[in-house]
Amino acid sequence: MSKIIWKDKCSDDIQGLLICELPPISKPKMRTSSTEIDGRDGDIVEYLGYKSYDKTISIGLTRNYDLDAIMNFFTGNGKLILSNEPDKYYNAQIVDSIDYNKLINFKTAKVKFHVQPYKYLVFEPSFVLEIKDETSLKVANKGFEVSKPIITLYGTGTIQLLVNGLEVCSVNIEDEYITIDSEQEEAYFGSTLKNRQMTGDFPKLNSGINIISWVGNLTKIEVQPKSRWL
Repeated sequence: MSKIIWKDKCSDDIQGLLICELPPISKPKMRTSSTEIDGRDGDIVEYLGYKSYDKTISIGLTRNYDLDAIMNFFTGNGKLILSNEPDKYYNAQIVDSIDYNKLINFKTAKVKFHVQPYKYLVFEPSFVLEIKDETSLKVANKGFEVSKPIITLYGTGTIQLLVNGLEVCSVNIEDEYITIDSEQEEAYFGSTLKNRQMTGDFPKLNSGINIISWVGNLTKIEVQPKSRWL
């Protein structure tokens, strides 16, 4: 039986709700821009990143359904897990209205999820190192795409961070730690932004094994690889 987990709640736990059909597994489209130049054959295509897209599921009703619970379930935004890809999740939101009259009268309806292009592992442990004499850490990006990790650095003073031997950024740790969030492109300590304590680029991880190294007084490092797929 098909099911979904939406915002950490399983469709099986919603009284009277059936997941009749899941969307096929598909890849998002690439956004492009093309420029034609006089005197040159063809055009120049610039790749602008992948598009967000929609995934539509078919739902139905059984006896003794709880319509209020169903309506409350299909709202908002969060993580979406589909039972035909149980180890991955999408960042999604429901933006279109659902025809609940059709659901009541014909016992079937469509729910459209607007999903971001990348999917992530449901369970992915962080790489954590309590530093003694070490100056580097191996981190695996299990996905097939370049990932944008979340790296937390514990220590004092200025830390230079390198990925695969290339210096990426430098941070000044003024508090207990500083977190570098490459997805959000923010540096912070708790809820306090620390972007002014960072210079350079936000780290990215190639598919496969990456070596994260550093220069400076670092006592601990935590890396969430954020492995991702299209």
